[in-house]
Amino acid sequence: MAKLVAWRRGQCRKLAAKAPLIAPATVNRSTTQVLQRIFTRGRKVWRIPLPKEPHWRQHMLREPEERIRELRQDEDQALTAVMDPDYEVLRAFSIASGLRMRESLLRWSQVDFAAGVVITVGKGGKTIRMPMTTTMRRMLMSRKDHHAEFVFTYRVKRTRADRCRGERRPITIQGLKAHWRRCRKKAGVADYRWHDNRHTFATSLLRATGNLKLVHNALHHARIETTTKYAHVLDDELRAGMEKADRRRQPGTRRRMPKWRATSSNAS
Repeated sequence: MAKLVAWRRGQCRKLAAKAPLIAPATVNRSTTQVLQRIFTRGRKVWRIPLPKEPHWRQHMLREPEERIRELRQDEDQALTAVMDPDYEVLRAFSIASGLRMRESLLRWSQVDFAAGVVITVGKGGKTIRMPMTTTMRRMLMSRKDHHAEFVFTYRVKRTRADRCRGERRPITIQGLKAHWRRCRKKAGVADYRWHDNRHTFATSLLRATGNLKLVHNALHHARIETTTKYAHVLDDELRAGMEKADRRRQPGTRRRMPKWRATSSNAS
């Protein structure tokens, strides 16, 4: 088992010479946890005795905590200034909805204006029903007459063999990534990935509601533990509330520290 984990850990994300190694989380989810589920099914369903089953915890790689990067207002304005308007609408939609990059590339068949929902496919083929806010509806309606099938499209700027100038073409994953890299660099926005639009959505929603379970449902996480990484936002709000309450208790005066604090160094 250790050799298998080591082999998987040495693989790269892409078939390229300088591609980075896959993350520990990927190793755990694609190798160790998959085998663990097979062994568990063998014991519980197929009733196969497994006296030499591996100690799974010993083979789980330590996963670094995912950093939460929220977009600042000045960065948002800088990106808006440099992005193509068609791509900018998609970026704004991803922040408004919290959908992942692939989930955001919608077809009109996935948009139900009457019910006020967007239906897309998430991780593992899971069906996602996202309520449509007023902002999301306005963004989608602005795309309504652009293409018969795809929601988010771009206008072709140069005629080529397979396309004509002015024609509307669907935005693809590859095209979006390339445009995003160029504009992010041009805007001077460092250490911010497209996926961080999802973090920006989550932290904004948590600040507005203070409801971690609601954010969990909005992000469609399989486990609530995944959502708790945003809990620091509640700490900030709690601290601000405590400071405000403290000022109300002592309006216009500075609170005196108890004598024991001033003399604590001489207390022994």
